[in-house]
Amino acid sequence: MKRLLAAALATFAVCAAPAFAERSDREQPVNIEADRLTVDDRNKVHVFEGNVVLTQGTLIIRGDKLVVTQDAAGFQNGVATAAGERLASFRQRREGSTEYVEGKAERIEYDSRTEKARLFNRAEVRSGGDQVSGHYIEYDAITENYLATNAPQAGSPGTAPGGRVRAVIQPKSDGQPASPQ
Repeated sequence: MKRLLAAALATFAVCAAPAFAERSDREQPVNIEADRLTVDDRNKVHVFEGNVVLTQGTLIIRGDKLVVTQDAAGFQNGVATAAGERLASFRQRREGSTEYVEGKAERIEYDSRTEKARLFNRAEVRSGGDQVSGHYIEYDAITENYLATNAPQAGSPGTAPGGRVRAVIQPKSDGQPASPQ
């Protein structure tokens, strides 16, 4: 399941995304389209609002709002959110593959200092036929560990829906067609 969440880290290429998905994407320009942009240079905050679409190579991030901040040390954080029943989403091709990793949640965060991606509320990540869903999904690129829970982490906003974490893991294909019986 590590491979399923590894590309979740790339959800914020604009925030110095590490290379877990398509490496060549990092060398591509970041293009962001939105209905409105507010820039606060003093506090290093960029707020994109209204039908936000970020593209960088094969990476596409969609949301109603994208906030990118930078701290004094130069580390960046990105938060993509959606309004109403919609979900923020990302899609990116996996390195060396034709498969895509897709994720969605009410809020998707990336912290370049800790190299962690977090998906909050109705979180889901898919890769090929594999899928993980829960209230909260976190991927740590440094340790290559992930966590999926049916309840929010301590200190995180949101209420936990009833239910459990769900995962679907497809068997490894050997590339051979099934033999007739």
